[in-house]
Amino acid sequence: MGLLDSILGAVSGKSGAPGEANPLMGILGGLLAQSGGLQGLASKFAQSGQGNAFQSWVGVGENQPVSSDQIQKVLGSEQVSAMAAKMGVDPAVASTFLAEYLPKIVDKLTPEGKVDPAADHQQGLAALLPSLLQSLGGRSSSGQSAQA
Repeated sequence: MGLLDSILGAVSGKSGAPGEANPLMGILGGLLAQSGGLQGLASKFAQSGQGNAFQSWVGVGENQPVSSDQIQKVLGSEQVSAMAAKMGVDPAVASTFLAEYLPKIVDKLTPEGKVDPAADHQQGLAALLPSLLQSLGGRSSSGQSAQA
């Protein structure tokens, strides 16, 4: 899948040294920080009419999907464009990535089914990142592979 190959190449290929922070960690951590953590992100989704979807990611049931257009509306094209630039991809690619993986990330960061304002989400992201990258790698090899 070209989308995931692009993002994998852009973010995971740059972290060569074991002590080097993965760029994806910084990008996702920055998104949380700029949004005011998970609580701020929840507010943004609620203000954009997507509060139920966000709450489904936090809760213990099935995650409701969001589209890349909805991500653009919630975060704003400026924030999506800035993330895309850091990822080295087109903004449409970044919003599609977020539409697919943000629900999974929020779900994993809220294992108790609620947003814990005292939780260290940066630490949670660091723990989550290896499995996220592994799932990205697994997904990209099941589609068209650019690794020929």
